[in-house]
Amino acid sequence: MLPIVTANLINMATKPDKYSTSTLWWNIGILFVVIVQNVPTQVLHISYMSKAIRYVEASLRSTLVRKLQRLSMSAHGELAAGRLQSKVLRDVEAIEFLSRQMMLSVLPAIVSVVVAVAITAGKSWTVMLFFVLTIPAGVAMVTFFRKIIQRTNSDFRKQIESMSGQVSEMVGMMPVTRAHGLQETEITKIDSTLSKLRTKGYRLDIVEAYFGSAAWVTFQTFQVLCLAFTVLLAFRGEIPVGDIVLYQAYFAMILGAITQLINIYPNIAKGFESIYSVTEILLSQDTEEYRGHRKLEEVGGEFDFRNVSFGYPDSDRHVLNGFDLQVKAGECIALVGASGAGKSTVLNLAIGFSKPTFGEVAIDGVPMDELDMTSYRSRIAVVHQNTVLFSGTIRENITYGLPSVSEERLEEVIRMTYLQDVVAQLPQGLDTAVGEHGGKLSGGQRQRIAIARALVRDPKIILLDEATSALDNESERYVQQAMQKLIQNRTTFIVAHRLSTIRDADRIVVMKRGQVAEIGTYEELMAKGGEFYRLKQLQA
Repeated sequence: MLPIVTANLINMATKPDKYSTSTLWWNIGILFVVIVQNVPTQVLHISYMSKAIRYVEASLRSTLVRKLQRLSMSAHGELAAGRLQSKVLRDVEAIEFLSRQMMLSVLPAIVSVVVAVAITAGKSWTVMLFFVLTIPAGVAMVTFFRKIIQRTNSDFRKQIESMSGQVSEMVGMMPVTRAHGLQETEITKIDSTLSKLRTKGYRLDIVEAYFGSAAWVTFQTFQVLCLAFTVLLAFRGEIPVGDIVLYQAYFAMILGAITQLINIYPNIAKGFESIYSVTEILLSQDTEEYRGHRKLEEVGGEFDFRNVSFGYPDSDRHVLNGFDLQVKAGECIALVGASGAGKSTVLNLAIGFSKPTFGEVAIDGVPMDELDMTSYRSRIAVVHQNTVLFSGTIRENITYGLPSVSEERLEEVIRMTYLQDVVAQLPQGLDTAVGEHGGKLSGGQRQRIAIARALVRDPKIILLDEATSALDNESERYVQQAMQKLIQNRTTFIVAHRLSTIRDADRIVVMKRGQVAEIGTYEELMAKGGEFYRLKQLQA
């Protein structure tokens, strides 16, 4: 509206005899209304746009988190934590910025071009055709730089992910780094990555600078030509003098819109690169292998491993090969053997983290292919060798995932895991924060909290992967007593390297090269003088 009213006013000033005073005031009134209406309409526009974009941003992060929860454990093993954080935080932020640019810049620019060309066409087809020539110039500019910008954006994003992963790894390695005086080694490693990031970022900035400056020169040249062209038409008397301002304003509007699109194109390219990065997770097919829906009303704990073989996708070697084992409900099974014999793989099969390459695992006579994993896993408890705590309180870590645990039950579990003295020494007792990954506690204290977390769930099936490895002798004695109470009438799998800790197991399975080498009670295997006896002698 502004160019039309401005042209009208100039035409009135140059030829006042053709216009009345009321026409002048009508144009000024319209101009005033057009300007003032911007306040309510802009607020409404931003309000609706912000709600939509913020909703998409939150929903996209929620979708990513849900997909991460459905990815297989092998997929998580390949994805560095730093890279995942970069995707969930930086890439989603870039997509949100892309959405905002589309709403604030791209759509208004397109509307401006369409309106300007339409109004100009209504007044002069000759000028309109001149305007239309600028659009191929803009398309040619974007086409020329598109692949270069995409490539530099992709390189920069991947370097950002690499740096994020290295920083995350550096923080996790801090105790080892400090203990060996390797601070300078880590600094040098990070500095090398930062140097590469700086180089790729500089290269991206230079490409964008060439792109922006070339666009500016091209369209400024077009604007000068437009001014000369419309002045020539007015000089010949083909258009009124005021229309020079009108056409110049609309041409400036078209150039401004195209220049705006070109200037934000690098940001749009970044947004689409982030979309590609996020879809690496969203479209990943490496999800939970078990997708059954059958929910067992009661889990008895009977296991049947039938001719199970297992190998990782990128390896020809089988970790398990023809593994057979029948476990009765309530039985305690200890798995022993050298590193790499397949003990932890058996636990992962029992949890459902891994699916056999050949053979089948059945629980209470039901193949795991048919089971709903979430329902099944809610009946089991797992204590890993590497204790996993989150940065909450001791109470929150013990009752993780359980909305209501009575104080009596909590105190009972604390006594069973020999934590009462630890809790009594802390300033806020059970409500003391443990720090990131439990960093404020000792290794033994963290492991006892993990065992307490298993105890409080009252599980039907228990899987212990070196659960007492970080405990001192006194704490281990108390925890072993608690374990004896815990495993009563519950199916238990214990992976242990210290063979003295599994003396009371119902059966000991000795594994060698992914197969069962021996099986029997502690006394039977010692009397046999075979593989178990040899392992025991090595620890004597």
